[in-house]
Amino acid sequence: MELTDEQIDRYARHIVLKEVGGAGQQRLLKSKVLVIGAGGLGSPMLMYLAAAGVGTIGVVDDDVVSLSNLQRQIAHVSERVGQHKTESAAATVAALNPDVQVIAHPVRLDADNAMELIAGYDLVADGSDNFATRFLVNDACYLSGTTLVSGAILRFDGQLATYKAHLPGDNPCYRCLFGKPPPEEVGGTCSQDGVLGALAGTMGSMQAVEVLKELMDIGESMSGKLLIYDALDATFRKVRVRRDPGCPLCGPQATIKDLSGHPR
Repeated sequence: MELTDEQIDRYARHIVLKEVGGAGQQRLLKSKVLVIGAGGLGSPMLMYLAAAGVGTIGVVDDDVVSLSNLQRQIAHVSERVGQHKTESAAATVAALNPDVQVIAHPVRLDADNAMELIAGYDLVADGSDNFATRFLVNDACYLSGTTLVSGAILRFDGQLATYKAHLPGDNPCYRCLFGKPPPEEVGGTCSQDGVLGALAGTMGSMQAVEVLKELMDIGESMSGKLLIYDALDATFRKVRVRRDPGCPLCGPQATIKDLSGHPR
């Protein structure tokens, strides 16, 4: 595909980057990304991926916009309280960039629909806010051979990693690092423990950067690394993560062959 004059103007600051250029921008326009969650992380991701010209963006979220979302979920505005988040996010993306097609999936991701939802997308970006969904997305991405860029925020802390365990080499999956989901009573959600609103912008934007890098195959992948951000101390720490030979999903003696063991 050839870039139009309008696209050359719109993406000019990308095109002048030697790592991107016209070829990289064309790759973005042809790419398809599935974003899990149109909330705190999903909002800045959706907006920056749309602004960057990612041609097709799927959005999975079964929730509606509430007033308490607006402190951090910048894809939504006060006038859309009560509107479905996928519909609100699609309106925001349309206003940002008419080049981008948004596919709304106003459903809750579960073991019955995860593989079908992921099919057809080049990459999955997980912005969910609970452990059960994160493990489910990880497993579905591994089983479908899809790269996953995963982010998490809570209180004043953020985490970011890319998972490509379906590829050869020392590429771990989410389970290699975190094992299995903790009991539900442990908590660990923004509604229970709170979150600094601007932290969602920091981590969601960084997540969008990693998605764009993976789509264009530029820079150093975050696969095999975990980035930890402490907003109160303004510090970043990168930890090396190895593939776990005993992992029940991606290890040589894997016991997880499908998604049937997940809660429905």
